[in-house]
Amino acid sequence: MHVVMDRGLRAISDPTRREILRMIAAKESSAGEIASKFSMTRPAVSQHLTALLKAGMVRVRTRAQQRLYSLDAPGLEALFNEMERFWEQVFEPESAGREEG
Repeated sequence: MHVVMDRGLRAISDPTRREILRMIAAKESSAGEIASKFSMTRPAVSQHLTALLKAGMVRVRTRAQQRLYSLDAPGLEALFNEMERFWEQVFEPESAGREEG
């Protein structure tokens, strides 16, 4: 039911993934460029990128031998919209009931 929200929240629950999102929001980057900013291996960074890709938050394009990662704004917007709907379903009926009573 809330697949977008579940995947998205799981993906951004990791501080490293949030930092990767900040980095690629500012500048499209290769996995090597991203890995150079962290004290982890390139395979570890690739695992984080894969999680972000599966959550629809990152897009990738190929240039020669490189895979370049950038933010997928529509994917992040989908997560935001799903969270907003969830908020409205859970909390808005409660506040509407108090206003009437």
